[in-house]
Amino acid sequence: MTSILYEHPLNETIRNFLKLEHLFNQVHQCDGENIHLNHQVFFTALFSIIDTLERNDVRGDMIRELERLEQNLIIWSKSPEVDNDALQQNLAETIQLLTQLKPNQQAWWQLKQNKLLATLKQRFAIQGGSCLFDLPQLRYWLNQPITETTAQIDHWLSLLAPVEASLTLILKFIRLRNKFEKISTESGFYQDSGEGILLLRIKLPKNAKFYPSISGNRFRYSIRFMLPCEETGKRYANQAMVFELARC
Repeated sequence: MTSILYEHPLNETIRNFLKLEHLFNQVHQCDGENIHLNHQVFFTALFSIIDTLERNDVRGDMIRELERLEQNLIIWSKSPEVDNDALQQNLAETIQLLTQLKPNQQAWWQLKQNKLLATLKQRFAIQGGSCLFDLPQLRYWLNQPITETTAQIDHWLSLLAPVEASLTLILKFIRLRNKFEKISTESGFYQDSGEGILLLRIKLPKNAKFYPSISGNRFRYSIRFMLPCEETGKRYANQAMVFELARC
């Protein structure tokens, strides 16, 4: 049976990582051939990525996570049961990404100095300010040959590639920290200690009529299952249920 996967971070670092992952998924869904239709999504996501990287110490958090991963991979390499080829590949990628992230002058900073992006970013920050009648420069850009706009998009995203690759590797290993297990609850409510947990992952059957509302931090978390309700928007699902939970 197909399922719906819900994820919830238990600290601000993982929240920023998941936010960036979501934004990168958005920009990649806006390919050059359809940029005229989805340019709003593309530029909004691109500017949000830049803001997140600029306002938060995401690079420092990534470096710390990659250094921790490098240490763990070295320790795991001593186990006779490990797939050494896969481990060495991940270790080499980790070391390479650390080399790219540690310099203070990051390639993605060029995006802030790009005149076209700087102009668009100012207008996109205004509610309704990204209409094409207010942005003839954007309309002109959108009507250039697809090969040119696609090449420019690819160049912009290439400047963010080390950040995205680091993010992908870090989240991959965080999600592999623990397996899913079945949990039963009699009242549609579950809580437990959050100690040592970075990310909660919940699986529910796709045909389930409820969804999880999750809150918590590194000390404790709670999961309350909710039902859609036309009158109040949502209501508690006070019933017995089974779900799958991975504490990563």
